[in-house]
Amino acid sequence: MLKDSELIQIRRDLHKIPELGFQEVKTQAYLLSIINELPQEHITVETWKTGIFVKVEGQDPKKTIGYRTDIDGLPLTEETRYPYASTHEGQMHACGHDFHMTIALAALESLAHQPADNHIVFMFQPAEEGPGGAEPMLRSEPMKRFKPDVIFALHIAPELPAGVVSSRPGLLFANTSELFIDLKGQGGHAAYPHLTKDMIVAGSFLVTQLQQIVARRVDPLDSAVITVGKITSGSVQNIIAEQARLEGTIRTMSPQAMDRVKVEIEKIVAGIEIAHDCSATIDYGSNYYQVENNPDYVDKFAAIAKDSGVTYREASAAMTGEDFGYLLKEIPGFMFWLGVDSQSGLHTSHLAPKEEALAIGARLVVNGLRQL
Repeated sequence: MLKDSELIQIRRDLHKIPELGFQEVKTQAYLLSIINELPQEHITVETWKTGIFVKVEGQDPKKTIGYRTDIDGLPLTEETRYPYASTHEGQMHACGHDFHMTIALAALESLAHQPADNHIVFMFQPAEEGPGGAEPMLRSEPMKRFKPDVIFALHIAPELPAGVVSSRPGLLFANTSELFIDLKGQGGHAAYPHLTKDMIVAGSFLVTQLQQIVARRVDPLDSAVITVGKITSGSVQNIIAEQARLEGTIRTMSPQAMDRVKVEIEKIVAGIEIAHDCSATIDYGSNYYQVENNPDYVDKFAAIAKDSGVTYREASAAMTGEDFGYLLKEIPGFMFWLGVDSQSGLHTSHLAPKEEALAIGARLVVNGLRQL
């Protein structure tokens, strides 16, 4: 197993070079530079786009166990003031993927030197933050050759102490979809509103109408969220806006609720077109399937965590999204939270996970790969 100092150095190296989805060229090269230094007699390496598959041959294989790590960063300007802060302007590992990769490399290094009984497949997956790399990687040619029988992954949890992990059987993360709505009317002089079709009014009305979907169209025993996080419209205070763009997200606890929400959005937007005499287009962008954990494997993992000297806690389902759900849709397995004790949360410019969690995560992942 890599020393703690080596884990920290790898994490800091990766933290400096965050790259957006399917642009992870430097990241892939760095990962390969470490992988290529490992003993090669038991491993097979294949690249896919900016991702990597690594298979470690088992000593007495009865199945293949998969482990996935995401490798991309976020379009966010870092404000940590780390001496190893991002060198890529406007990009940051603000979701902990530098931690995820480091832990995967540590587990791979251990298994390359001392293979497990079963075959192990590592997936270094691009584009988790968008537009989504898990689903196309699942359909790739290397995956057809390496497809595991069970798969798992981790995600850092800033709110949990280092040394604590958390998961749950069943639903862990929600179904998610981006939402983009463009409205087009007729601009004009603010003094002559009767000659225009005001898209700021139409957009404002649409925002309030969308909230009725969760309140009155979704089963109250189910759950859904519709958030409009950005509205772009208008150019100056005395010109009525011809166009408006709403950008948001949809989150649901079931695929059926997601389908229902989208149908209701389309009905409301059609009504806006009639009521405000405008045209509208809807784009759902990236869609992620729910993370549904296999109960049997979660139970096994909880026991492995306790035997590894790690505190295990039952998690609550969350409205966060993760494209790992596409893998779990076809391959049984689970995802778990790894505590990293950061005062700032995920997707923030000040995220500062505790580096002592690296060794904890690496030890636990290795034990999981050897014992599941």
